Amino acid sequence: MRMDPLRKASPGAGRRSATVLAVGRRVARAGAVFLVLLAGLASALYAARPSAGGTDTITGATSVSTTTVSTLPSVLVVSGHGYGHGLGMSQWGAYGYALHGFAYDRILQHYFPGTTLQHAPGRTLRVLVAEARTVTVGSNGPWSVTDASGTRVPLDPGTVELGAALTLDSHPELSPPFSFTSPTPLTVGGIAYRGKLVASSDGKVVSVVNDVGLEWYLKGVVPAEMPPAWPAAALQAQAVAARSYALANIAKSGPFDLYGDSRSQVYAGASAETAATSAAVAATAGQVLEFGGRVADALFHSSSGGRTVSSLEATGVAVPYLVSVADPYDTLSPLHDWGPILLDAAKVAKTLALTAPISALTVTDGPSGRVKTLELVTADEATSSFTGNELRVALGLNSTWFQPVLLRLQPSVRTVAYGAPVTLGGSGAPGVALEARPSGSSDWAAAGSPAPAPDGSFTLLVRPRVTTSYRLALGAVRAALVTVAVAARVSAVAAGSGISGTAKPAAAGATVQLLERSASGWSPVSSTTTDASGAFSFGGKPAPGIYRVRVSPGHGVSPGVSATLPVQ
Repeated sequence: MRMDPLRKASPGAGRRSATVLAVGRRVARAGAVFLVLLAGLASALYAARPSAGGTDTITGATSVSTTTVSTLPSVLVVSGHGYGHGLGMSQWGAYGYALHGFAYDRILQHYFPGTTLQHAPGRTLRVLVAEARTVTVGSNGPWSVTDASGTRVPLDPGTVELGAALTLDSHPELSPPFSFTSPTPLTVGGIAYRGKLVASSDGKVVSVVNDVGLEWYLKGVVPAEMPPAWPAAALQAQAVAARSYALANIAKSGPFDLYGDSRSQVYAGASAETAATSAAVAATAGQVLEFGGRVADALFHSSSGGRTVSSLEATGVAVPYLVSVADPYDTLSPLHDWGPILLDAAKVAKTLALTAPISALTVTDGPSGRVKTLELVTADEATSSFTGNELRVALGLNSTWFQPVLLRLQPSVRTVAYGAPVTLGGSGAPGVALEARPSGSSDWAAAGSPAPAPDGSFTLLVRPRVTTSYRLALGAVRAALVTVAVAARVSAVAAGSGISGTAKPAAAGATVQLLERSASGWSPVSSTTTDASGAFSFGGKPAPGIYRVRVSPGHGVSPGVSATLPVQ
């Protein structure tokens, strides 16, 4: 399961997604982030998996052996650590602690310092499990429906489809909302849930809420949030964290208490229950984390990358038990370290609604190493600043603990006359190198060592002798591909005896054409070839007109033309 962005659990606000940093035409600014901890946040995983490799969906970059190659002229190279928001308990870290013999209470104390284990009374939760234009509910055994007036009607085993009008075809006399009950689990879209299902509609969308006891709810949460095969201590820590999170984030008003997805925490119902995870829930029955007499908002995430982040750093709001702690066993996570990921810088600029292509960047890190702000400078010299969380959401990054490098090359000209220098402007990072591949060669060779400024920008002078491709090399990344064409340098003069001249580079047998300008353009009037020194001549004085000479050397050198030659 992909780790979702920072979410706030505010079910009473309605069915609109509660993503804190949703991205529209312009990435939302970070001012709203502090609401996360006021409303609650979970955003958990189900066994984070490493990338399967292949082509990057944003960039088209491909992995060849251990080298990642992109043919784009400008890419944002991103490497990082961890998966998720980094607040509270790292699930891979808890897994590691459990493997090293730590009991669940010690695991929880590590990630939530200052909290205590207390017992909370049981209660029924209202969990939103479906929102759609049509919803199918059912039961494998006898079940019943109760309408708004309290009329109860038995139903045969099977399913019913509920549309936005919310009527039961078999019982049109019943008035919504409908409450469905059964001695056995009911289903919504084929997923089984214990307890009662309540279906309502606003005339456009059907909503189904599962009324379920807290402990049964947790038996559907823990296996959706942590692999059931993990050690019991890790599953028990997850059970307590999930129980605490649920109780800390119950909506104060509205038709439901919690979302059934990562806007709160993932709840997969009775269909997900396993013996191991149900045992973990039973072993910690009623236990929650408390701080200052209140249930703690026990946030959790997949992988910290080696250190969790404090709420103060992540959201600007200090929470005493959400502090940054070392996470030594998170190394077991397949996403403890990740990257490099190559992002098409042009698409990044478009996603972030920048006014021009990105030309440089400057990163400011927070105390945990995560990106606090990233300042982007564009080609029109405009500056835009984004928080790490904004970029995590906008670019689909695994976490806010990442290191971005802009690899970019921009030649001062695309075609240069033979022997002339070309300035390559670009961006990189310490250790970046320039590689070149002349026309006709299949091998790349070192061609220079740029010295990037603090914002990554640099310039480098090159003198290609033939048409040459250039790219940047940084670690295992090869990117920022540009090609500079080299054209023959042609000098010609017109004299009474004819037109003659030379072409560089010197090559015997290069085709030389004498072109005359007419109303329809340039037309060849004569041809010859160069000698070994590159010299050529057209004997006899041409008729009055405007002429020029075109030389086509080949062998990686583009055709070149002389200046115009007026002949009287």
